[in-house]
Amino acid sequence: MKPFILAVTGASGSVYALEFLKIMAECDVVVDAMISGAGERVLKIELGLEYHDLPHVRRWYAAADFAAPMASGSSAYGGMVILPCSMGTLGAVAGGLSRNLLHRAADVTLKERRPLVLAVRESPLNGIHLKNMLTAHEAGAVICPAMPAFYHRPAGISGLARDFAARVAVLLGIEVPGMRRWEGSDV
Repeated sequence: MKPFILAVTGASGSVYALEFLKIMAECDVVVDAMISGAGERVLKIELGLEYHDLPHVRRWYAAADFAAPMASGSSAYGGMVILPCSMGTLGAVAGGLSRNLLHRAADVTLKERRPLVLAVRESPLNGIHLKNMLTAHEAGAVICPAMPAFYHRPAGISGLARDFAARVAVLLGIEVPGMRRWEGSDV
């Protein structure tokens, strides 16, 4: 299986990235990653971690490193997730801006028609957010707001985050063994 790209931005929800990486390790999927400056700060605030403390990342790339492999369409990545995805990053992706490696990698992923999942995290949404989501969707991105489900009665925050992260992995085409799926209800 080709490696995947994880980008972490400054939106709240660092726990989703943590659980996503744990799932990738269990599925033996290689992940290269990058994090914005705001993402580093939020990770420290929410989880008390530095980016290099996150598990199962083959290599971290600096947001300013436009010579990184994912900056080119000739790279061999299977797809990308921005988890969590701030509205600023969404706007850059929707506008085709490449101000940093996160934006450029997303642009490359779209132009190469590879899966790009944007786990947007904001509430409430304004009209600009909604237009940017539609624009990114029309360009080929999957908009997957960080909205956990409760019908499986997850155990705590990490359970909620894990269920959501598994859903993101499936959207990238990765089969997650043991993923809880809705099978209906007799209630």
